[in-house]
Amino acid sequence: MKELLDRLRKAGVHSLLAQFTDLTGAAKGKLVPLVHLDEVLADGVRFTGASIVGTALPRVGARSDFIALGNASTVTELPWMPGVARIVCDGYVDGQPFEACPRQALKRACARLAERGWQLRTGIEPEFFLLRRNGEGFAPADELDRLNKPSYDLKALARQCDFLHALHDALARSGLDVLQLDHEDAHGQYVVNFGFDDALASADHLMLFKLAAHALAEARGLVFSMMPKPFADQPGSGLHLHVSLWGGGSARHPDHARNLFVPHRSDGSADREATLSPLGQQFLAGVLAHSPALTALAAPTVNSYKRLRPGPAPSGTTWAPVWVSHGPNNRSAAVRTVHGRFEWRVPDSAANPYLTTAALIAAGLDGIDRKLEPPPAIDDDLYELPAVRMRALGLARLPASLGEALDALAADDVIRSALGDGLVQPYDALKRAEIEAYGAQVSGWELRRYATAF
Repeated sequence: MKELLDRLRKAGVHSLLAQFTDLTGAAKGKLVPLVHLDEVLADGVRFTGASIVGTALPRVGARSDFIALGNASTVTELPWMPGVARIVCDGYVDGQPFEACPRQALKRACARLAERGWQLRTGIEPEFFLLRRNGEGFAPADELDRLNKPSYDLKALARQCDFLHALHDALARSGLDVLQLDHEDAHGQYVVNFGFDDALASADHLMLFKLAAHALAEARGLVFSMMPKPFADQPGSGLHLHVSLWGGGSARHPDHARNLFVPHRSDGSADREATLSPLGQQFLAGVLAHSPALTALAAPTVNSYKRLRPGPAPSGTTWAPVWVSHGPNNRSAAVRTVHGRFEWRVPDSAANPYLTTAALIAAGLDGIDRKLEPPPAIDDDLYELPAVRMRALGLARLPASLGEALDALAADDVIRSALGDGLVQPYDALKRAEIEAYGAQVSGWELRRYATAF
């Protein structure tokens, strides 16, 4: 603790941003003077539990306080907030790990893996929009960003270079491995790719990315948005998870771990022509089997289901999955398999990374425990497949609404048990209220269609 305190003081840090993540996936916290570092690590920072979205904590009594206990290994200086370092916190209530804390949920899931000597590694790929406010709401920040197929547009990339360079610099200086940034397939849409890391660290990194992007965009008069689908005529934003399972290492020698999803031939050599090992196939089968319930967490808003819809987009495709499916290097499927890993394409940019990953682990372990086999791989482009072929394949559709997905979560004993009713119940209540609030609104589309129609 003293070494950490001395290092931070020498770096000019005067305050800690004690940060936790609420049930919706939003970063919350307090600024704490650095001199109280020992208290943040030993006793935690006190919050009024009832003021935090989704806790369902009372206003009085021993369970009314939410304690955010800091993790020393997560302390990171924030280049966009000089003198401030973030410390990631876990939630505790009445002296016990809080069941409805998303990070605690992922820690529980990772502990189940650790019991078997395994570790999940993920590479999270967030897509986002850069917007500006106008009289009607929001529009793409770049008025010249109008190509029919804007993916990889270098002209738009150059026009937003100031923000993108500042974002990359801030993340790199914070210790994140940024692989690339590029323009995505919608106007005003961009994507960042991060290197693989332990699942818990990857989720922490994503929250750091959101903190940086929000602050850097606001400083430039822009709006950073991870709304899944802000424009009806444009593709939405995904939060793809690249997933692999590792084992065989140790705390002293983590570099000795090997990728358990890599398939091998009978002679022990890696089979480069195959995608996943038998263990990887079982994990994948579990993810597909629990897809309806997983979607309630991976696509957590009413807006999410405007992304998960069939039909064309101006750029040619939505890039969002519709069917419970998998296939080798198939970006039209819910899961794209490649050698030694898979890309889960259902999550959107509003997904809470801790809850989504925790549920993914529960589904994968169920597939392994029951030795499930995945359905046949799909080589076809599911966006182009004729209806008769689709019926022959017998593919199930992902939930078409948040209500449908929540019903699936409520009925899924494996995912519900893994997350705990203390988390699932307030999550369900929070999202049911969102559905009710949405249903009470009158949209511009309704006014245009019905105001003078009868």
